[in-house]
Amino acid sequence: MKKIMIIGAASAIAKETAILFAREGASLYLVDINQGRLEAVQNDILARYQTKIKWDILNVLDFDRHEPVFKRAVEAFNGLDAVLIAHGTLADQIDTQKSVEKIVREFNINCVSVITMASLAANYFEQKKEGLIAVISSVAGDRGRMSNYIYGSAKGGVTTFLQGLRNRLAHSGVNVLTIKPGMVDTPMTAHLPKNPLFAKPQDIGKIIYKAMKNKKDIVYAPAYWRFIMWVVVHLPEFVFKKLKM
Repeated sequence: MKKIMIIGAASAIAKETAILFAREGASLYLVDINQGRLEAVQNDILARYQTKIKWDILNVLDFDRHEPVFKRAVEAFNGLDAVLIAHGTLADQIDTQKSVEKIVREFNINCVSVITMASLAANYFEQKKEGLIAVISSVAGDRGRMSNYIYGSAKGGVTTFLQGLRNRLAHSGVNVLTIKPGMVDTPMTAHLPKNPLFAKPQDIGKIIYKAMKNKKDIVYAPAYWRFIMWVVVHLPEFVFKKLKM
């Protein structure tokens, strides 16, 4: 993978992943909503490694700009080998659930815009008969819980969409990777109390990098979340309803 597009590139996890690919000389097309943060990521990477970096500004809620941005990424490096979709928000559940407008906004950011970008990448790679689409979903999408069911259901939609996309593209030699992080100590979770289950973004970046290189289908990050969520998913509903999770 020598030419990689990263959407949400200024996020802590995406940045750590980008650094690892830059180390091996991959050309990077970085996309984010904030120019200042993009430039900071670019400068940090170029201070460490010699590689090609180009960037673009995108508000993922501006759906009309998705396709033009994707086309510019393809044109920038005369093709792409992989796309990593890493953007998202984690709004306050109690505040968001009071407003239909806020609920729709969170779904558009965390689900609909992800599906849009993944579909553009899918159609492109399907024609090439090769490529990789990696998407950061979440363990929150494995079962709806009262503490974050708006975010979790959006991520659940992403996870289910990727399952179908993976099945479709497997016949064209295209790999679809679903990444399911648990709790990660990033600016997005700054408002949450920390506990021993929180991972560092550097560690999640390494997991994503290895999963992309090895063309995995699904990866929990860190791996212990696979077992935690297995228990959560298999709790009987009558028991689950009594819990405050």
